[in-house]
Amino acid sequence: MVEQSVDDHDLDAIFQALAHPTRRALLEQLASGPASVGELAEPHDISLAAVSKHLHVLEDAGLLEIEEDGRVRRCHLDAAPLSAAFGWLTRYRLFWEDRLDALATHLENET
Repeated sequence: MVEQSVDDHDLDAIFQALAHPTRRALLEQLASGPASVGELAEPHDISLAAVSKHLHVLEDAGLLEIEEDGRVRRCHLDAAPLSAAFGWLTRYRLFWEDRLDALATHLENET
């Protein structure tokens, strides 16, 4: 099977964070640059407290940093953990591509 080099706990946290559409939308917003919690909450039809909870899940997964500047909390995207998740997914994609190529070759030889 495919060998894993990324800590399972880290991957679990990353994929759990990415599993919710609101959290994915927040990450997309942060891809444009840092934003305050209020700015991030604005386009969503949920409470500020719910947005804060989503941001803490993203922070726990290492996908963003929250820094306090007086009363304003600014969020910054940290995309490094996404590359670990992408690497994990790529290994499995390559594994299945090889398997499907072998199946296609086998089926071609059968005819």
